[in-house]
Amino acid sequence: WYTGQRAGVLGRLDPKTGGVERIPLGKGSASHGVIVGPDGAAWVTDGGQNAIVRVDPISKEVKAWPLPASRGGANLNTAAFDGRGRIWFTGQTGIYGRLDPATGNMDVWDAPKGVGPYGITATPLGDIYYVSLAGSFLGKPDLDTGETTVIEPKTKDAGTRRVWSDAKGRLWVSEWNVGNLSVYDPASKSWTDHKLPGDGAHAYAVYVDNKGKVWVSDFGANAILSFDPESQA
Repeated sequence: WYTGQRAGVLGRLDPKTGGVERIPLGKGSASHGVIVGPDGAAWVTDGGQNAIVRVDPISKEVKAWPLPASRGGANLNTAAFDGRGRIWFTGQTGIYGRLDPATGNMDVWDAPKGVGPYGITATPLGDIYYVSLAGSFLGKPDLDTGETTVIEPKTKDAGTRRVWSDAKGRLWVSEWNVGNLSVYDPASKSWTDHKLPGDGAHAYAVYVDNKGKVWVSDFGANAILSFDPESQA
């Protein structure tokens, strides 16, 4: 699955055939992030419709849950499911929220430090963490109240942009402003920074694969980088 932001579509590529299918998401759609939920459906953060959108993988039915009218123009970014089947999302205008698909209940909160919420991830235990690019912090919302505990990175104004949990529940964070790939261990409450090679590095997307290797895209080098936590290389 992939999002076509300017076309307002959700795309699906079949690697076996090379075939591509495009599913229109609705009037004014500007699809941003997409994940596969525990139900097997594609879930999209749609900035144009200011809504969370579900696309059924079989019927292709599109269903949207708009944010409250008071939260217009949230600039929705990314999403993740917690361990209770609820989808959490970020909006760069300074919000984060939670939707329970079973009931349709949606809560939206003001983020600490205002604008900037960007990447978000779930740990194997079902906890949620998100990062703020402008606010430059890692946040852990309480799954019941929604209140965020702010976790400051080692480097001031690092520009925490994306975050991904590994199998051990450690949070790997791309730090855009300073070109770091950093990791936060909730067990020890400690950070470790890894500087990307070269001058002018800008770490953006980060992902941990099923073998524990960390992958990060570097805008400065126009490259994809890998990091092995075991060998530290």
